[in-house]
Amino acid sequence: MLNRRKFLHTTAALGLGALLPKISLASTVNPYEIGIQLYTVRDQFEKNPQATLTALAEMGYKKVELYDYNAGYFGVTPRDMGIMLRTLRMRAPGGHYKYGLHDKNWSGTIRQGWKKAIDDAKLIGHKYMSLGWLDESERTKLDDYKAMAEWLNMAGQMCQNAGIQFCYHNHDFEFQEMEGDTPYDLLLALTEPELVKFEMDLYWVIKAGKDPFAYFEKHPGRFPLWHVKDMDATPAKGFTEVGNGTIDFPQLFAKAKQAGMKHFFVEQDESSGSSLESAKKSLEYLLQMEY
Repeated sequence: MLNRRKFLHTTAALGLGALLPKISLASTVNPYEIGIQLYTVRDQFEKNPQATLTALAEMGYKKVELYDYNAGYFGVTPRDMGIMLRTLRMRAPGGHYKYGLHDKNWSGTIRQGWKKAIDDAKLIGHKYMSLGWLDESERTKLDDYKAMAEWLNMAGQMCQNAGIQFCYHNHDFEFQEMEGDTPYDLLLALTEPELVKFEMDLYWVIKAGKDPFAYFEKHPGRFPLWHVKDMDATPAKGFTEVGNGTIDFPQLFAKAKQAGMKHFFVEQDESSGSSLESAKKSLEYLLQMEY
């Protein structure tokens, strides 16, 4: 387990009205533009994408990562999503996509409709497209991952042809030994390094008992995207706001160059209160975090 350095963070309870004033980015010590995976605020985003993006922009978020592409996003077409983001002076460097073996009726997965997904990604302005999740039925045995590696290479080649980088996003199940091998290590070995990069979800790697630093050292430059998600101090090792948990983010960011990190996105799978309030607390910590 990585130990968190002591740091200042905001603990006052905030109402929704307090979420909207802009945070001045001019005073930040953070050298990166801070992004957020919109799954964090899915309770708001899926009901009203424009209002949610507006609230995040006014907080100070400059980048978002989309999820659940299905020929659009909760009633918003890819073209309109791109326009909406540009109007708010935000951008979406990447988004999450499905594998498609389980979601056969989903529009635009790696297994079917990938070319259309790529075309739509370009309308939004994506530079990265990531496989975000595998259904349990898609990963029952090691051979599933071996076959998947071929599909990932193919998806990566199609992305590269369009000027986009393909990535694989992890959870913790990829680190559970299967038939004497570790699926995550197998995917790293069987995919082409230039075609398939990896989006490292730091929380899930650490919860699985693995060491992110060891992966950065063994596979330098292979992790251009990160999910920055904190782990609480309870026995359940649950989700919490960035800076409110046990993960030492300054230590991790010190290895960003070795990892090849280009973009990172705050993510909190579950919040005890308002998801927008949690997003604001994570942003405030990252703005004042020293490197």
